[in-house]
Amino acid sequence: GIVGIGSHITVLEEGLSTPEVYHMVGSAEASPLEGKISNESPLGKVLLGKRVGDKAIVRAPDGDIVFKILEIA
Repeated sequence: GIVGIGSHITVLEEGLSTPEVYHMVGSAEASPLEGKISNESPLGKVLLGKRVGDKAIVRAPDGDIVFKILEIA
C-alpha cells in the first residue's frame, strides 16, 4: 500500500478523465515514454511514500499539477 521503487501506480491528473499508470524505477532505468519514472523525477519524488487516495502535487512552471493516487500494485 505505499509507493516505492518497483511500484506500479495508477494516478488521475486533476481535470482529466483518463488515468495514467507509471512504474517507479531508479534513475538508470527511467524511460518516461514507457511509463517508467525515476524516484528522483519531480513526479516520482512527490509520489514516494503516498497511499491510495492521497494527492501528490507537482510544482511546475505553469502552476501546480495535482495527481490523485487510484491504485498501487
